Amino acid sequence: MEIEVKFRVDFWKAKRAIESIGAEFVREEVQEDLYLSIPLPQLLRIRRIRNLNRSFLTYKRIEDPGRNEEFDEVEVEVSDFEKTLEIMKCLGYEEDIWVRKRRLVYRLGGITFELNDVEGLGGFLDVEVISDDVKDAKRRIWEVARELGLTERDVEPRLYRELLREANRGSKT
Repeated sequence: MEIEVKFRVDFWKAKRAIESIGAEFVREEVQEDLYLSIPLPQLLRIRRIRNLNRSFLTYKRIEDPGRNEEFDEVEVEVSDFEKTLEIMKCLGYEEDIWVRKRRLVYRLGGITFELNDVEGLGGFLDVEVISDDVKDAKRRIWEVARELGLTERDVEPRLYRELLREANRGSKT
């Protein structure tokens, strides 16, 4: 199970904090996520990582709706983003929302840090542990979050697609 807590952060300040605790830089990704029409608590997306020339089809089931920290996830790499989208449309799925972001990935002792600059939204940090022990995973996430100077006030429980919808509604008024 994927356990993650998403924090709203200042991108550059968070980058310095992650590096200061000794996390190892893994890679940079320029991502485009297309979410397809499927009712919550399920998510279905096709991700294109432009700078790595890779694409993935991902299904997630949110196990704790409202907090959005616990996910069952099935993911497969696909060779062709456009053909995958065409297949999904043939199956009746419609395009829902695009999420575009620059992501820096770091790792430290079984914890993954995904520092995101999301187009139209700003900086976010996903702190993630893969584990079947949810309680222990959250304990580890919060230990390192405190080291980074993050608190419960910094948590952003809404999904990017929810945040983008809100931002888009706000810009139309």
